[in-house]
Amino acid sequence: MVKAILVSAAFRAGATPTPGASPSEVLCVCVFYLGFLCDFLANLLQGLKSPDSAVQEKAIAETEKRLREQEASREEEEEEESRTTVNRTLINTSGTARAQAADADGFLAALEKDAKARAQRRRRNEQLANALKEQGNEAFRAGDFALAIQRYSEGLEKLRDKQELYTNRAQAYLKLHEYEKAISDCEWALKCNKSCLKAYFLLGKAHLALQHFSEARQCYEKMLQIDPQKENLVKACVSEARLEEKRLREEQRAQRELQAGSGAALPVQELLQSISSPGHDIPYYTGAARLLAGAVNSRIGQTFFRTNNGFSILRNETVRGAFCAESRSPAEEELCVSLLLLWRAACAGNEENQRLLLAQPEVGAQLPELLSCGTAQIQRETLALISLYSEHENGRRLLGRQDLSRWLQILMAFVKCTDARADSAMNILSDLSGEKRFQTQCRAMFSTAVLPLFTQLLVCARQEQQAALARALAVLGSLCADVVLRAQLAQSRECWQACLELLDGCPDASPGASPGASPGYQQCVFAALGLMMNLLLESNGTIQDFAVPISGRCLALLNHQDGRIVTRATGVLSRALAASPSAVEEVLRGGVVKKMLKFLKAGGQLTAGYAIRTLSICTRSSRRAQQELLEGDRRLRVLLRLLQAGDEQAVGNAAFCLGQCLLLPGAASSLLGSPALRLLLGLAAAEARGSSVRRNSAIALGRLCAAEPRHLHQLRKLNGLAVLNSCMKLVHSS
Repeated sequence: MVKAILVSAAFRAGATPTPGASPSEVLCVCVFYLGFLCDFLANLLQGLKSPDSAVQEKAIAETEKRLREQEASREEEEEEESRTTVNRTLINTSGTARAQAADADGFLAALEKDAKARAQRRRRNEQLANALKEQGNEAFRAGDFALAIQRYSEGLEKLRDKQELYTNRAQAYLKLHEYEKAISDCEWALKCNKSCLKAYFLLGKAHLALQHFSEARQCYEKMLQIDPQKENLVKACVSEARLEEKRLREEQRAQRELQAGSGAALPVQELLQSISSPGHDIPYYTGAARLLAGAVNSRIGQTFFRTNNGFSILRNETVRGAFCAESRSPAEEELCVSLLLLWRAACAGNEENQRLLLAQPEVGAQLPELLSCGTAQIQRETLALISLYSEHENGRRLLGRQDLSRWLQILMAFVKCTDARADSAMNILSDLSGEKRFQTQCRAMFSTAVLPLFTQLLVCARQEQQAALARALAVLGSLCADVVLRAQLAQSRECWQACLELLDGCPDASPGASPGASPGYQQCVFAALGLMMNLLLESNGTIQDFAVPISGRCLALLNHQDGRIVTRATGVLSRALAASPSAVEEVLRGGVVKKMLKFLKAGGQLTAGYAIRTLSICTRSSRRAQQELLEGDRRLRVLLRLLQAGDEQAVGNAAFCLGQCLLLPGAASSLLGSPALRLLLGLAAAEARGSSVRRNSAIALGRLCAAEPRHLHQLRKLNGLAVLNSCMKLVHSS
């Protein structure tokens, strides 16, 4: 059946085997011409679907010509068949068979030669297509999108199935607002590669530009299905589509209101005309801006403000001069405040208006200058305007497009203010501190401008707004998520010294004991401890130098009546001790083992986790710590209880401490009759546990059996020697 199909296809392509050809020769002829036919049809279909009308017409003409030729060929064959007598006599001689075999071999060689030639042409065309693609990319980068399209098109003439040429040309079409052509190219790219992310991205952009919102969302959802790691990009694209659809609905509604004769549009239009017209004095524009702020306090008013070019009022030289002045007269200050009030009214809850406002170059550049000016009212209104953005994700994204390198220093300076400006500034910083773009931009001025201001604020903590200072400390702690900022802060000796001085001011929490005992100051101490915990994720010489005083201050805070401070002090201690053996000796003299055992017996889960980590560090290097732990927990019941905890890190540290204590004489004997052996064996054999838990449990199990033979006898009864042996391999390989 396959042979018949191939023969038929070959004859339709105009192929006729030589008389007396063998079946293999006929089959080869069919394969050859079928390949030719597939290539021809593929090129023909591509031409028919081309967005270029000239290419389409050429493909149609070629199709009609081909059909006419096939019809004529078929008629000639039928006529020839009617005149010819078919000789059905088969002559099977060895000579004929050898000749047929030789012909077949020659044909196969020709077929192979043709395949190599095709591959060589493909490689040459691919090289030419790549060269044209690079020329198109250069033109695109230069902004010559028409030339880029020409080069990409020339590349596609060389290689029709090159996906990158379609997506690159689609991107150029988008720049020229030829969205339908961009859609066509994206669809061709997806035929080349159905998982092409760039094609779906550009296809979504083109549909969005044509206000095909449902199709745009489908493209973005497809991107997420192909690559879940593109979640942030897809989220931003979906948000853009949502905002565009919302903007369109609002403007359609406003247009209906206008056509229905609503009076809401008229005041906005008249006031915008007044504030845009030149030749008036500053009070005139101030009054117009105030009236306009009252007129745009509704959704319809905000839309009329936008659609009537309300954000272009800075084109008025008098208005722009007052807004951008380095120093202002009282009248110019009033006008500046009025503009800020107007923009706040126009942008409140309106994301499209917020985008347009920050798209004005003067506004973005002037915001930090307004924050730094000496006029309290301008600062308050600027902070209020920025807060509109920082309170939601899309607004923070818009702010992130600005140059925020100075903002951390400027906003942190508001800690010194005694009014609501301090709270507003800290709110903005709290909102921005988790944004990666903000963290990255803060690097530029962090060590030179922010650190000196920060340490000064800490040193003067009793004179500052303590609630605002506590929030500033929390902001710095959040910024430490950025490894560069954290490294810079952790290297600062001034920062560590200022933190220690702050801790010194909080000896206890008894009423009226000292200024350091006030609730505001305790809040600062709590925030400073959190910052110190984050900084101790680093390891450097500065931390090693300060490890002893840090540990001493934290040990003193373990008697504090505020449980939150105690927990954080324990956390700082658990990280600082690892940096210095001298710090371990210091806290051992202060009775740290007894305090940690107390927390393990009665503290919460978080405190207990820090406490067992502290004990693991102490028992690692100090025999004194091992002895004090064994004396304070005779049968090691506290550690055995922790072995059954759910927290992986706590279990691993408990197993480590137990193994260290088993180095002492009599410790293993004290565990006879206890569940220690079964617990350790279970942890060592549990493949679901982490490697540190299994390793520490295996070490403790080995020491238990080595120190007390009766435990070894029990281990044999439980068939645990094989488990112990396999875990020892894990120990040696680590």
